[in-house]
Amino acid sequence: MLGRVLRRIKRKFIKAAPRFELGIKDLQSSALPLGHAAKNEKFISNSNRISQARKNLLFLSNGHGEDTISFRILEALHEINPDISLEVLPMVGEGKAFSKGVKDRWLSKIGISTFLPSGGFSNQSFTGLFLDLKAGLLGSLWSQWALISRAAREGKTIVAVGDLLPLFFAWASGAEYFFIGTPKSDYTWTSGPGYSVSDFYHRLKGTEWDPWESWLMRSSRCKMVAVRDKITARGLRNYGVQAVSLGNPMMDGMAKAKCFKHFSTHRRLILLCGSRVPEAYQNFKRLLIAIQFIDMSSPLAVFVPLSSSAMISKIEFILTQLGFHPTHEKIHELGISGIWRQNSKLVLLGVNEFSSWASWGEVGVANAGTATEQLVGLGIPCLSLPGKGPQFNCIFARRQSRLLGGAVSISKGYKTLAKKVEFLLNSDLDRRAIGLRGIKRMGPEGGSHSLAIMISTKLSQG
Repeated sequence: MLGRVLRRIKRKFIKAAPRFELGIKDLQSSALPLGHAAKNEKFISNSNRISQARKNLLFLSNGHGEDTISFRILEALHEINPDISLEVLPMVGEGKAFSKGVKDRWLSKIGISTFLPSGGFSNQSFTGLFLDLKAGLLGSLWSQWALISRAAREGKTIVAVGDLLPLFFAWASGAEYFFIGTPKSDYTWTSGPGYSVSDFYHRLKGTEWDPWESWLMRSSRCKMVAVRDKITARGLRNYGVQAVSLGNPMMDGMAKAKCFKHFSTHRRLILLCGSRVPEAYQNFKRLLIAIQFIDMSSPLAVFVPLSSSAMISKIEFILTQLGFHPTHEKIHELGISGIWRQNSKLVLLGVNEFSSWASWGEVGVANAGTATEQLVGLGIPCLSLPGKGPQFNCIFARRQSRLLGGAVSISKGYKTLAKKVEFLLNSDLDRRAIGLRGIKRMGPEGGSHSLAIMISTKLSQG
């Protein structure tokens, strides 16, 4: 309303201003000759200005897993069309996944990083919400909204990756936007017993997405809605949303290399404790206690890919507490920064080595989100041991297990998890059968490239 009033005042002022007739002599008497001025002026038509604005993309990424997905799509977009100006706003955490693109100067990261104690899961507990508010959640959201609103005024197109929050911000900005819905899948309520209240609620709707979310997806300014699987896309289409499923970006960039020969005589586990501290330390300690109960005749190698070098000192302290001893051996060509031993069990630490090590595992012991899904997508069955959260609690674990068709099995205690690991390691047939279920649920790689092609195509179409 204020904007309309100011524009009206401006129009009246222009009408009231005196008009001056500018002749050729006036132009010739200018400080710069007319020809010189015309030569140095870069003329951009109105249609070209619109075209240039549409080639500026701002990605909103609402979580650590979403950061990984966003970066894969951004990489593919940059490869397809280097002329597109790419910016990203990580709404949770520091956005470390984007460091390579920022370093190579084809990607700009905007916004001030705010550490949220809940790791972005403040909607799952009052305690998490209180701690996030104390850490400056409202101020962070306000500054993010200011950046998004400014980007919309500049004519940028927004790509919202995640759930309701980035979708709502994209819609409220008034800009044209794309939405990539990563966290929700109709497998979570169509698989399993289906006796919970949430299952009945989703069955009533016919989709896990809520009515207000599908309403935002149906906006005329929403130019694309992409979800993680075909069953979810079908549920949204029943609500009039033209949703597509073009593949799962989570599986892109996952190496499928054979294990290094040095560990070919070992049985191999991948331990994923998550990236959100201090919860990650609690997860690591509980999973490692369970691993100590595993009784195998063969030596056991446990690969622990950490998301940050800042975690190493605390992880090593926990290893010492549980009776592991450092060997002072390092294998730099494999990214192994430390090896710890307890009898026939080895624990191998590395930073940012998950994509390189993942395919080496025979079984995963995992209290993580996106990384667990990626591991399962490689055909590696996983076992989880839910804790108190805020992220990886029993509710989250059950949802994840159903999403992945039981390729992640929930354990209720240390010894139960150890027995399940022994069973899977001793049964190649069962291990492969469960692994195939995970591959089917996660889908093939190539989703990032397909999504980038669609975004680039729709941008060129205007």
